[in-house]
Amino acid sequence: MTSAISVFDLVKTFGRERALDGLDLHVDTGEVHGFLGPNGSGKSTTIRVLLGLLRADAGTVNLLGGDPWRNAVDLHRRLAYVPGDVNLWPNLTGGEAIDLFGSLRGGLDKQRRDELLQRFQLDPSKRARTYSKGNRQKVAIVAAFASDVELYILDEPTSGLDPLMEAAFQECVREVTRQGRTVLLSSHIFSEVEALCDRVSIIRNGRTVESGTLTQLRHLTRTTVTVETALPIDGLAELPGVHDADVTATHATFAVDAAELNRALEYLTQFEVRALSSAPPSLEELFLRHYGDELAGAR
Repeated sequence: MTSAISVFDLVKTFGRERALDGLDLHVDTGEVHGFLGPNGSGKSTTIRVLLGLLRADAGTVNLLGGDPWRNAVDLHRRLAYVPGDVNLWPNLTGGEAIDLFGSLRGGLDKQRRDELLQRFQLDPSKRARTYSKGNRQKVAIVAAFASDVELYILDEPTSGLDPLMEAAFQECVREVTRQGRTVLLSSHIFSEVEALCDRVSIIRNGRTVESGTLTQLRHLTRTTVTVETALPIDGLAELPGVHDADVTATHATFAVDAAELNRALEYLTQFEVRALSSAPPSLEELFLRHYGDELAGAR
């Protein structure tokens, strides 16, 4: 499969601050790739480099077969960008702003534009200065998905949208990927990333710390198991790979490392299992695995 985005050993500094410290990012053509990290991790700096707004100090960046710094004008006709905080010309109407964004990419599909305006319940006749944050986001989203582009770079695109509009956004992403388009999605909404993304990259301190499908990443962490047995459970907490075991006679809840899950389940059979449920780790749990220490230190 060809690559829509290929970043290797990317470095960007601002004075003494090293915002990107050898970051790697690989996005295949036709996939939705989640890009996760807290504020200050380097996400926004990476996106600015991909858009040709910043020049990297070191490393290689290939976007749709070109260099985003040298070929920015040509590449911007082939991509659509939605930031997390959309600024519009206050005296233009929403429709005029959408058409202006589209003209920068070589034009819009007018039928698609009108259909998206209805889907997102956006009145294009109102002046941009009257729009709420959510409606400003809708302007950028409609302009992006009404454009005939190969790549969508979406940086917290649903910020300010209600759940109904988030669902409409997700359907738009699914539609363009069915057409073979590529999406790089930076989002703090874990359910959104889980619902849409084929692969995920988690970054920390300007470096990629995990990258892969959710299934691959879940092998790196623990599964939560709840079990009810006929006989009292004993010795569960001492098993290799078992953590945070909470045992009350014939009922237990615990976390277990993926590599030790089968052994733990086999052990439980001697107590005559009556009911058992297991839940793979959520994307949020995978994320907190890398940032839990920072969150704990901030308390």
